[in-house]
Amino acid sequence: MKFLGKLILWLLVALLLVIIGAWFLLQTHWGARQASAWLSNGTGWQVSFDEMEHDFSSPLHVQLRNVTFGREGKPATLVAKTVDIGFSTRQFSDPLHADEIVLNDGTLNLSPHSADLPFAADRLMLRNMAFNSPETGWALSAQRVTGGVSPWTPEAGNVLGKTAQIQMSAGSMTLNGVEASNVLIQGKIDQGEVTLSTLGADVARGTLTGNAKRSADGSWRVDNLQLNEIRLQSPASLAEFFAPLTTVPSLQIGRLDITDARLQGPDWAVTDLDLSLRNLTLSHGGWQSEDGTLSMNASEFIYGSLHLFDPILNAEFSPQGIALRQFSSRWEGGMVRTSGNWLRAGNALVLDDTAFAGLEYTLPANWKQLWMTPLPAWLQSLTLKKFSASRNLIIDVDPAFPWQITALDGYGGELQLVKNGSWGVWNGSATLNAAAATFNRIDVRRPSLKLNATASTVNITELSAFTERGILQATAAVSQLPQRQVNLSFSGRGVPLNILQAWGWPSLPISGDGNLQLTASGSVQADAPLKPTVNGQLSAVNMEKQQVAQIMRNGEVSPAPAAPAPSRHPIAMPHSPLLYGERDCFPAKLHSDNSLPFRERVGVRVLKPVRNTRLSVPI
Repeated sequence: MKFLGKLILWLLVALLLVIIGAWFLLQTHWGARQASAWLSNGTGWQVSFDEMEHDFSSPLHVQLRNVTFGREGKPATLVAKTVDIGFSTRQFSDPLHADEIVLNDGTLNLSPHSADLPFAADRLMLRNMAFNSPETGWALSAQRVTGGVSPWTPEAGNVLGKTAQIQMSAGSMTLNGVEASNVLIQGKIDQGEVTLSTLGADVARGTLTGNAKRSADGSWRVDNLQLNEIRLQSPASLAEFFAPLTTVPSLQIGRLDITDARLQGPDWAVTDLDLSLRNLTLSHGGWQSEDGTLSMNASEFIYGSLHLFDPILNAEFSPQGIALRQFSSRWEGGMVRTSGNWLRAGNALVLDDTAFAGLEYTLPANWKQLWMTPLPAWLQSLTLKKFSASRNLIIDVDPAFPWQITALDGYGGELQLVKNGSWGVWNGSATLNAAAATFNRIDVRRPSLKLNATASTVNITELSAFTERGILQATAAVSQLPQRQVNLSFSGRGVPLNILQAWGWPSLPISGDGNLQLTASGSVQADAPLKPTVNGQLSAVNMEKQQVAQIMRNGEVSPAPAAPAPSRHPIAMPHSPLLYGERDCFPAKLHSDNSLPFRERVGVRVLKPVRNTRLSVPI
């Protein structure tokens, strides 16, 4: 028995000496290389460190220097200047579960293929670390990270584990292309549900604070988020800028406040934006709300050709739709104001009171194409229950037919401008008038229009304007059927007879001022030319009593020569004590012993009373 006891004692002493020898060897460069090779052999992992240090003042802690760790054949998962590993009695039952792991001055690269790490710890501490996860869907990169995760039990697809408390700060961070600095995050992970109880950062020269929660299915609930003095420039279009909001299954916003923000993209911008949003949920390309509100104002808003100054918007959300309490803005040198409701049922926008005042608006070059383009699904109907216009200037610079309306006033009601996603005048009434207008370089004064639209027809009951010395009047009826049949009745009194040539009718064989009457019909369709469908009749007479009558069939006018002009052979007329020249008289040549005062107007000499003269009149 004594021998057996001595043998066991010597074996224990030998084992202790081996352990002590190995312990000292591991703290040398040679021992560290041998240990690295032994840990990497056959494990699928690549491990290396330069040396190991141990301090008997902390007997349960081991410090590795210049550590590299990662999957074999893959980029390193961990590169750190020092790794401090704390042990506990748990190592007897679970050798790869440390009490504490502290990573100092290095980089931690996490991706799906490296997430299933072979070890865990009650606490993972990061000190001045860089953190990258480019392939996890977050595109996260952070520098100067300090913080901790407790407990840390990484799994495949869950880098931080399924249950953990998190507290971290970062000097700088980039998340999905958005840069931030002085980042602070506190929260927890519970079975895939992430709660960020404290979130703060300096973003785009402004500040961000708030708290949020992410469900296991990827949905987010933002209880409170505040953005102050943001200055952000983005290379994305406005649709691309908001696209990330549509990628999540659901985004529930409890409170969002934006103060004095300036945002800019390639074709959009907003300056001095103040926004307050309450109780709104975005999901599957739509939204839901029980009692949400939106208040917004800015100094300037640009989207494509739309340029608003000092826009103000106040709205309320409900399951039925959006109550637009107020919208006003300075636009194109004037003012726009409206209020109304957007109804979810039918995707209809009904504006109760709309006003346009002092606009100086030039239509976009492609406004006809925009007019025919179907509108988005959320706007299938637009009705102006009441509208008014005052002192507006509208311009179209189309070189084929330029026009301009000056000092345009108007009013109307129940005017439906969109139906089934298409622009038009589908219902309601409107009255418009202006101080002056120009249509294809023809100037008119005091143009006026009255119309009444029903489901079947747009009736233009009055269309009139003054020329320099005459008046134009017309009535028309436009069918609401797809053929868009138009019937027009047009007349002019004391107007230049070539006025219709500028508006599409062929040149007349007579000229000067006169009277004309036109009746025509045609089919106005977007995908077919107008001219082949036009049929009509025109009659005209000038001040010289020359007449012409024309018939148009399928856009072609049948020839009709003018009435013959009078001959110019002089005849003798008796003396008259008093002779007056009328406007419609022929040019007269006067012979007298004394000179005769006279005046001319429109090529016709109007004669004053004369006595004892001999008159020769060419006829």
